[in-house]
Amino acid sequence: MTRFVIGCVAAAVAMFILGFILYGSPLSMLAYATASDAANASVQNALAANLPKTGTYIVPWPNSAEGTVLYGRGPVATIHYNTGGFSLADPSAMIGGFIHMLVSVTVLGLALLLVAARVADFASRARMVVYFTLAASIYITLADPIWGHQDWIYSVYHFVADFIILAAGGIVIARWFLPRPASV
Repeated sequence: MTRFVIGCVAAAVAMFILGFILYGSPLSMLAYATASDAANASVQNALAANLPKTGTYIVPWPNSAEGTVLYGRGPVATIHYNTGGFSLADPSAMIGGFIHMLVSVTVLGLALLLVAARVADFASRARMVVYFTLAASIYITLADPIWGHQDWIYSVYHFVADFIILAAGGIVIARWFLPRPASV
């Protein structure tokens, strides 16, 4: 079990490094549309003047007669809103992010542990990791553009990044940190 715990930490470190490359570097800006500084200031002022608290908002809110008409006419937005702002290099996000990765890869590792005796070779274990992480990434990340009509560029970038990060963590565990079956 000690080997498995060390493996989960090693996998989370690999994920953290890939996460930094894909989300903490300028590469991540490929996922976003941009506006001018003046437009950003105008939207930021409008948000501050009209949204009362941190939360995720659908604008316009479609649960009234007027809101339904406005929603159907567009434009519409889903806004992930934080009233306080934060640093791009927020240490609490880094710590929380590492814990998030550690928990995620531990759950994946536990699933691999359940089948380790029956799925003994690395290639089969790696395929399982790839299929599980591919299914999860498709379902979770691509739901927004499909169901919510949000933009594909942002979602595809996050799908690819999330898949790479989680698959890498799972493959680290599958390769080096699962019990090896006894020889027959």
